[in-house]
Amino acid sequence: MDQKIEKKKNPTKKIALIALPLLLLGFALWSAFDANQKVRIKKERLRIKTVTKGLFEDMALFNAQVHPLNTLQINTIESGSVKKIYAQNGDIVTEGQLLLELYNPNAELGYLTQETAIIEQINNLRNTRIAIKNQQMLLDRDLIEMTYNYNNAERQYSMDTTLYRKGVISKNDYLKSQETYSFQSKQQQNIKVHVKKEQQDRANQLHLINASITKMEESLEQLRQNKENFIVKAPASGLLSSFNPILGKSYNKSELIGKLDMQDGYKLVLAADEYYFNDVAKGQEAHLELNDSLYPLFIKNVVAEVVNGKFQVELNFKEKAPKSINQGMTVPVKLYLSKEEKSALLLPKGTFYTSSGGQFVFVLTSDSKAVKRSITIGKVNAHFYEVLDGLQAGDRVITSSYNDYKDKDILYLED
Repeated sequence: MDQKIEKKKNPTKKIALIALPLLLLGFALWSAFDANQKVRIKKERLRIKTVTKGLFEDMALFNAQVHPLNTLQINTIESGSVKKIYAQNGDIVTEGQLLLELYNPNAELGYLTQETAIIEQINNLRNTRIAIKNQQMLLDRDLIEMTYNYNNAERQYSMDTTLYRKGVISKNDYLKSQETYSFQSKQQQNIKVHVKKEQQDRANQLHLINASITKMEESLEQLRQNKENFIVKAPASGLLSSFNPILGKSYNKSELIGKLDMQDGYKLVLAADEYYFNDVAKGQEAHLELNDSLYPLFIKNVVAEVVNGKFQVELNFKEKAPKSINQGMTVPVKLYLSKEEKSALLLPKGTFYTSSGGQFVFVLTSDSKAVKRSITIGKVNAHFYEVLDGLQAGDRVITSSYNDYKDKDILYLED
């Protein structure tokens, strides 16, 4: 009896039949993934720059506005409504020139009442002073009369003494003359003491009265000057700015109504990005390039307040400001963040930084291909990035925007 021979199964073939579809699926997936990591782009749309080796200048370019070197604020001294306007915004005014006049009836009535009261007090003190001087005149008259009587008594007594010794007059007449002289002598002494004390008292009184009158006259003068406070005058000569009063508008006491830009020079004010906040300090050097000339500057002040991502920097000219600048102009300023220049790899600035944040770039490996490469950027100036790692001199880098392909790894460049 013939025995049936069973055909042995081939496990390799079975595995191949299973693996082949999987390989085809994997290849398809890889191809699709690889295609997603590549993009074709016209070369004419790109900006390509070459990495170079050179000196990195630690500086930044800013646009600065021309401001007056010194500015005075113009404030109201008294509160009131605008009665008259004598000047306009933008006028060149001189010191003491009338700018505007305010009107405040309540304050003026108060000044008038005070003025009347002070004048009345001054008149009363002057009348008192006149009365004291009149009393002094009476005392002086009494002293003169007393001296006259004393001199007569002394002369009569001397004469009667001689006549009595010669027996010409009686003893009674002699004694009467002696008593009169004695009385006038004592009277003179008493009156002199009294007059001296009265003179001292009156002198003190007059001194106090005169001092009080002087003080009151000063107060009266100050009061009259205060009445002038309703008239606002230019505190100095200069350009009137931010001055826009309106007839009838009310202002409070010490309220700002304008500015006076002094014509003694200019300064530059720039708004720097907060990125530079820790790199900017007083005394740092800068320069203005204008009409093919350089004008050295230095940082006078840094306003340590960041508003909307910006902070203010004030710069003064080391020498005289150029005659060609005027208030309000915008001029380019080159600010030196460090005095040292160092050798570095330099990558020209471009809009790619906004897309990549400086973390990567696309580097050309040939005329038709560019690959993504991670880099490290150090400092930045107006023209270059300092490259610390990831590139070398001679590398050609796409520096235009990566917005359309920042998630790709390879770019194929087409002419």
